Amino acid sequence: MKKRYQNLDDVNSRQFNPFKLIHYFYNRNKNKDLKSRIAIHDKRKQILPFCSKEISYTWIGHSTFLIQIQDVTILTDPVFSRRMGVEKRLVPLGIEVNDLPEIDLVLISHAHYDHLDFPSLRKIKGQPQFFVPAGVKHLLTRRGYKDVVEANWWEHHSFKTINLDFVPSQHWSRRGPFDKNKAHWGGWIITNSTKTLYFVGDTAYFRGFKEIGRKYNIDTVLMPIGDYEPDWLSGLAHINPEKAVQAFLDLQASCFVPMHYGTYRLSMDTGPEALQRLQKEWRKQRLPQEKLNILKIGETSSTNRQEENSGD
Repeated sequence: MKKRYQNLDDVNSRQFNPFKLIHYFYNRNKNKDLKSRIAIHDKRKQILPFCSKEISYTWIGHSTFLIQIQDVTILTDPVFSRRMGVEKRLVPLGIEVNDLPEIDLVLISHAHYDHLDFPSLRKIKGQPQFFVPAGVKHLLTRRGYKDVVEANWWEHHSFKTINLDFVPSQHWSRRGPFDKNKAHWGGWIITNSTKTLYFVGDTAYFRGFKEIGRKYNIDTVLMPIGDYEPDWLSGLAHINPEKAVQAFLDLQASCFVPMHYGTYRLSMDTGPEALQRLQKEWRKQRLPQEKLNILKIGETSSTNRQEENSGD
């Protein structure tokens, strides 16, 4: 029998009451401004040139980033689809697929459809190597992808000039009716000689953030803040904006970049309200504003932003 993976402390992230679920779908649109959208960068084709020391990152949308680090070009959880299930994409792609450079490396956080989208993978230029959680590799190899590396939590890998570590998250996995938690989930630590970026993937708040913060000197964290309502349904699998700030504090990172909000409507929260809650909690914690880097769709930034702001 194929292994089923678990969270730290054996937390079951998918427990819900079916009667509450019916009530949720009936009331999910009440008191919500469904026309509200997050900001879009007016120069969405901007891609920074390679830099020997810094890590540049462009938010394409949801959990998809184009990351450029030294001579390596990376995509995280590539999703370019105009729909996710019945939900339409709310904002345009930050970079159109045809405008992307050839990709060297694809990082997958877990196998949910809004993070592992095979129609999107088929559009990627180049012949990238894939790094995926344990239990996911067969999904790619049976579709013809050969250069695939599986990773368990805390495993270390390398690709050309960069280092990759697969770290825990609190989530779950399923693509069909019979494969619940038969593939793992997690985040990726990306490091070169001077900088470290943490792509969190999908997660709830959990004690693992403190351990990750102790193990790594993180410059920039790409942190999810959306798909958290209602809490009784999503709270054990998705982090809300307030807990995302606490996770940032646990990590002792230098820069917070929010993601996983405002691209698709996958729960009751909207992108603008997620940002409002994040900014409110940021002020409540009296954190330096220069440590919060809210990207517009299609906007590019880099790991030297914190150094530049600290010198102002």
